[in-house]
Amino acid sequence: MTSKILLGPSSFAETDKSPVIRLQNAGYEIIDNPFRRKLTKSELFELLTPDVVGIIAGLEPLDREVLEFSSLKAISRVGSGMSNVDQPAARELGIAVCSTPNGPVEAVAELTIGALLSLMRKIAQMDRALHSGKWEKRIGGQLEGKTVAIVGYGRIGRRVAALLAPFRVRLLVVDPFLDQSTLHDIELVSLDEALPLADIVTLHNSGEACLLGEREFGLLKKGAVLLNVARGGLVDEEALMAALDAGTLGGVWLDTFGSEPYSGALCGRDNALLTPHVGSYTLECRQQMEMEAVDNLLGALWVC
Repeated sequence: MTSKILLGPSSFAETDKSPVIRLQNAGYEIIDNPFRRKLTKSELFELLTPDVVGIIAGLEPLDREVLEFSSLKAISRVGSGMSNVDQPAARELGIAVCSTPNGPVEAVAELTIGALLSLMRKIAQMDRALHSGKWEKRIGGQLEGKTVAIVGYGRIGRRVAALLAPFRVRLLVVDPFLDQSTLHDIELVSLDEALPLADIVTLHNSGEACLLGEREFGLLKKGAVLLNVARGGLVDEEALMAALDAGTLGGVWLDTFGSEPYSGALCGRDNALLTPHVGSYTLECRQQMEMEAVDNLLGALWVC
């Protein structure tokens, strides 16, 4: 019986088939994601048949129940975040887990800056207006002199800070795992301290727990903008919409959502810039991460 590899990400090897060919040349049969979206738990139960020994993982829920049901020997995540994988359960079950933490850094950081500039200058709104035949000028704001709170100061957060430096902004860092001595000229503050000071809040932290709810939006500096390229569950959507309606929040960019594909109440809102989870979706980044994920998976399976 030929061992199989399940491809979780719906767009895996879409731009370059080399990663799939490498798996096939190593003797594995490939199982594609038939739904072309994030797999659900029930779908994983169907797809993780006893002959599936490895998974190229996206954000599908690989919890203890799924892992105990499966015959997996290795999980290789295309990306950096691992909150969708029950790593203690994987260790107990002898399932190797690996990721590509460096791959998405540049792509995600660059998109964050692009989205921020679009929000500040209202580029998306003016583009939509002009496409509909309206010559509609909207006054925006500049980055220079603004205060930016970076929540989560790992690889991506640090790269965002570096890209922001030429704009002469004031940077605040929110990260409970750091101390001020490691940050030199950047201020380390708590989230409650950052929210009333920040003109811009950008989320790059790990975890799934809600970080911004009604209380936190109440602390925001009026007119601030929010960017979330981390996890959809970090932001309470109802509280977010209330903050947009009240003008407490001047604008928001979301690239990640609690439920994907997203078709919720933020669609059509003029002050919400929405992208379909494309933080790492550049040709260079995808090719690098996908091949690295395949190499990681094959290495783990050979060890097993």
